[in-house]
Amino acid sequence: MTTVTVWNEYRQEREQEEVAEVYPDGIHVAVADALDGYGFDTRTATLDEPEHGLTEEVLDGTDVLLWWGHEAHDEVTDEVVDRVQERVLEGMGFVVLHSAHFSKPFRRLMGTSGSLEWRETGERERVWTIEPGHPIAAGVDGPIELPRSEMYGEPFDVPRPEATVFTSWFEGGEVFRSGCCWTRGNGRVFYFRPGHETYPIYHDGTIQRVLANACEWVAGTADAPAPEARNVEPREPLED
Repeated sequence: MTTVTVWNEYRQEREQEEVAEVYPDGIHVAVADALDGYGFDTRTATLDEPEHGLTEEVLDGTDVLLWWGHEAHDEVTDEVVDRVQERVLEGMGFVVLHSAHFSKPFRRLMGTSGSLEWRETGERERVWTIEPGHPIAAGVDGPIELPRSEMYGEPFDVPRPEATVFTSWFEGGEVFRSGCCWTRGNGRVFYFRPGHETYPIYHDGTIQRVLANACEWVAGTADAPAPEARNVEPREPLED
């Protein structure tokens, strides 16, 4: 059984009522519970635990590490960042969520700033599958429709992905590479953009399916689906 550790700062859920209303037990618990339902052996770790909950023993027993970070990136110690990087290079899978594009481990592994454009207005997002034959896209039909989301826009300062599984379109007009894959040493890395502390995105069943697929892919246990051609109706009204 694949062992998954879900890491979270777990600050905003304890300090901001609007976040606690959406994730009363923390984003890490919501994600871990969803992955548990897919048959993973899940555990959680948070910033304020000793060694941020990521001791050598925990990481040695982790096949896949998911990382959520937002307001306290700088509080993660370099010792733990070194530890995470070493485990990824040895073969641990690493799934980076939403605002963790600015996290120390992700920036270390990418060698870039992770910077991007953003806007928080609760606008509509469509997450398009652009590589349907990739294992992370298995079972994801059509675009994922998110009625309220935080916009992330290009340019996204990361190395060119080895695969871009998803691209997002936002109501305000921007697009973004929302599902990106890399290999670092013997480990696989997947960045997945959707997710915000005040929107219930991690409660969405299709988002949970993507996260489960991502865990299987970075752990090296996923099978690729067969892509298919389809005739589809327009999603917006067409002018005569």
